[in-house]
Amino acid sequence: MLIKDIQNAEGKTVTIAGWVYNTRSSGKIRFILVRDGTGIVQCVFSQKDVSQQVFELADKLTQESSLYITGTVKKEDKAPGGFELVGQDIKLIQMTENYPISPKEHGTDFLMGHRHLWLRSRRQNAIIIIRSQLIKAMRDFFDNQGFILVDTPILTPAAVEGTTTLFEVEYFGEKTYLTQSGQLYNEPDAAAFNKVYCFGPTFRAEKSKTRRHLTEFWMIEPEVAFADLNDIIILAEDFISYIVERVLSKCQEQLKVIERDISKLEKITAPFPRITYTEAIEQLKKAGKPVKWGDDFGADEETVLSNLYEKPLVIHRYPAECKAFYMKRDQDDDKLALGADILAPEGYGEIVGGGQREDDLKTLEKRIQEYKLPKQAFEWYLDVRRYGTFPHSGFGLGVERTLAWICSLPHVRETIPYPRMLEKVYP
Repeated sequence: MLIKDIQNAEGKTVTIAGWVYNTRSSGKIRFILVRDGTGIVQCVFSQKDVSQQVFELADKLTQESSLYITGTVKKEDKAPGGFELVGQDIKLIQMTENYPISPKEHGTDFLMGHRHLWLRSRRQNAIIIIRSQLIKAMRDFFDNQGFILVDTPILTPAAVEGTTTLFEVEYFGEKTYLTQSGQLYNEPDAAAFNKVYCFGPTFRAEKSKTRRHLTEFWMIEPEVAFADLNDIIILAEDFISYIVERVLSKCQEQLKVIERDISKLEKITAPFPRITYTEAIEQLKKAGKPVKWGDDFGADEETVLSNLYEKPLVIHRYPAECKAFYMKRDQDDDKLALGADILAPEGYGEIVGGGQREDDLKTLEKRIQEYKLPKQAFEWYLDVRRYGTFPHSGFGLGVERTLAWICSLPHVRETIPYPRMLEKVYP
């Protein structure tokens, strides 16, 4: 039986399979906390109620030893989960020796080097369960709104977010790159299916050691035909509100384990505050930041801005020079791009980047030339404008940074089972 279902078996004799999480003794009673990946249950062995062999085994069990335990389910308010197992028998699978992660404090480097074992801890377990629910909520949101999931390639012939952060891969004598985003492929997909999204790993060769960056992360990216900038901002606001509400409703126990202040998450409802890039510059100057119009925002600037609001902050109409070649320009001011970023509250930075795409063929050809990109690599992309061009918009949301905010984590490395960071690819 799974521990998460044990409350449904009160008064019944059941067998659970798992690993020893912790043990303690009190006179002639042994308490064994057992985990099975779905929960933790307290198993109580009394010397007078079990054989001497079973009691001695209960006394010798070590952390992370694997076993089967048979006992009767009993309600006990003081026990984890409100139920305990009155133990009758133990069948040992393996007695673990010298488990490296003990209850004492360990340094981050040590824990990351043992990430495959660190995942067994209650906190890390809770975070990954929340991640699972978060991803399900993301897909449910788009599926329920009639979006089609269209997978995009991992190996690509061209850059999306700039050539300086590409991982180059030799591909049968040709240069290809690990994808930075599925967006360029999403655009022709939107012409085929109207509303699409892709979800998968993306890669950025950024030489950054900040708490917000991974070199491999997961991103969900919708693209919508005949949508403008305002349409896509509204979609992003509704999307973020939906996934936060889902985590609050489905992960109450896990949020308690990580000690998250959920009152802050309960305020996350659409619509969100919106300001222009120009207004953001003014707010930063008032806060004493030495910025000038045309500067891109770094982590410090994003933190200052996001701390001014309790909800995610939408910043739109950045200088075009700060944005990618495919971003459509504002018809009222060609210096501005019809793009928007959404900053998470509590200093977690950008979680959404998106906007309206340039849909005019000649303009896009000009941009490719201005950005000194190889036109031949983008001919297929230009076909979207040659054959039935249409207004369209989309955005990307990074799973790990969003999860770091929702869980209030100090570093993004805890948001994925096996993080990939600068000079960090083990295990």
